Amino acid sequence: MREELLHFIWKYKRLQLETLTTSGKEAVSIVDVGTYNTLSGPDFSNAKINIDGQLWAGNVEIHVKSSDWYAHHHESDPQYNNVILHVVWEDDAQVFRANQTVVPTLELQHYVYPEVLAAYRKLFDQRDRSFINCEKNLRHTDALLLQNWLERLFFERLEQKSGLIMELLAHSKNDWESVLFMLLLKNMGSKINGDSFLSIGRALHFPLVRKMHDKVFKLESVLFGLAGFLEDDRIVDAYYLELRKEYRYLAHKHDLEHLGVQRPEFFKLRPSNFPTVRLSQLACLYGTHQNLFSKVIKATSLEEIYSVFTISATTYWDTHFSFGKPTKRHKKKLSMKFIDLLVINTLLPLKFCHARHTATDCHEELIHMISHLKPEENRIITNFKALGVVGQNAMESQSLIQLYNTYCSKNKCLQCAVGASLLRKKV
Repeated sequence: MREELLHFIWKYKRLQLETLTTSGKEAVSIVDVGTYNTLSGPDFSNAKINIDGQLWAGNVEIHVKSSDWYAHHHESDPQYNNVILHVVWEDDAQVFRANQTVVPTLELQHYVYPEVLAAYRKLFDQRDRSFINCEKNLRHTDALLLQNWLERLFFERLEQKSGLIMELLAHSKNDWESVLFMLLLKNMGSKINGDSFLSIGRALHFPLVRKMHDKVFKLESVLFGLAGFLEDDRIVDAYYLELRKEYRYLAHKHDLEHLGVQRPEFFKLRPSNFPTVRLSQLACLYGTHQNLFSKVIKATSLEEIYSVFTISATTYWDTHFSFGKPTKRHKKKLSMKFIDLLVINTLLPLKFCHARHTATDCHEELIHMISHLKPEENRIITNFKALGVVGQNAMESQSLIQLYNTYCSKNKCLQCAVGASLLRKKV
């Protein structure tokens, strides 16, 4: 027995409600199960329970065993003085509040429908499972329920991405331009170099970037220098030597140093994703657009975003992927697919946080924009597609990624709308 199942049973009243009695044989009638509490304190607050003809209003605490009350030291915690009912699977000890009054106990094992327990065991039975617990039932889930759940998961995913944004906002003293620059750095680095690029941003004072908004060469030299790319004495081409000379001058002038910067990786990357190319593209983006944050926030369509982010690396990179190693000429433009990833991972989370910060509503705008992006392609999306759940657009693919990473892979089925629906079916 797991406590989360007891929470679920109580929340959705999956009980034989007509015959409930406490361990002391007092009749129990649930008027209101209360509000589920995910923070510290009792599990359900503001419940209303009729016990032996007396209506009580207060909190409900749930445990597998009643002795867990003492194992968790609730008897000395004032937050639990207003518990009106202790709901347990097994009543193995009488429980007292701090004032020595007895807490009425409801022992659930006598009142839970066997079918509920059977459905729970079936849901978590790992035999014949290749991907997720509910894979045999997922395609039969009510379409409206799944649609609403996926939309909720999309915004839940935005909430998760908000953590870094709010941290950067606090660190920059509410400088949204600085936050955008840091986020773009991280996401231009993608998975392999994201943290490395972010460490470059942390070593670089954004006011210096602001001064270089129309000086691509200077910004390139600073980014490459902090990344540790300008330290190879074996490279002798003119552009490299000019960058190194400029970086040394700017590093001395502005006290720049790359202590704490993680050197970017080239290993396992396609040449178009090499950190040299991505850093140059970022420098060109800021060399092309002043007040980039304002343009991003004002953009209400993907076409406006594309017009801003359709940029290329500097001309040196037309014939290079790495310093000192010439290649066939090829313009290093940001691809539409990569811009879409920037929209998903940088621009929409930023818009979401800014709207919340300014107490404005942007939900419809965000849904409109991401719904017009193609879904991502990865193992998670492929596996859901095999189960009959096809992400039609980027919003749904983002939601499915959130579903798998946050719920499915962690067996949090009872907190998932799909899993909960399977256990809420009529008995």
